[in-house]
Amino acid sequence: MNQDSTTSAGSTGITLRSATPHDKDFLLSVYASTRAEELALTPWSDAERLAFVEMQFAAQHTDYERRFPTSDHSVVQVDGVSVGRIWIARGDDEIRLLDVALLPEHRNEGIGTFLLRRMQDEAAVAGKPLRHSVYKMNSAALRFYHRLGFRVVEDFETYVLMEWIPPD
Repeated sequence: MNQDSTTSAGSTGITLRSATPHDKDFLLSVYASTRAEELALTPWSDAERLAFVEMQFAAQHTDYERRFPTSDHSVVQVDGVSVGRIWIARGDDEIRLLDVALLPEHRNEGIGTFLLRRMQDEAAVAGKPLRHSVYKMNSAALRFYHRLGFRVVEDFETYVLMEWIPPD
């Protein structure tokens, strides 16, 4: 699932293309959608929520670029419509899913499963584990990764590191 160019999923209509600076507003909206439920619980104004999301988005972007400088950040599209993002780091000893997120109206359509299955195929061919950190309080995400065969290998304060090992 190399993101150097557009990759297609055949008849599914799911494609990936490298994210560019022109995608910033879209990528911010995807990120904001992943934080909407938790931010709804705050007493903040819409302007304060937006400022927080923009700060967190920039911090995440800077951190991933610093820690994983050769990673691939892509826009997920379905039939040419941007629906989410995926960020992948390929190391010597692992493939790391840094982030995958879809806009709410495109969740539970099989897109995430398709993307993860493609990554599992890539990990199997490479003979490397596929790893991803998941927020402990995100029970839907934990169920999703467990369903795809991931298991918890490390437990941090707010996140767990999950891993999928290719079969022998």
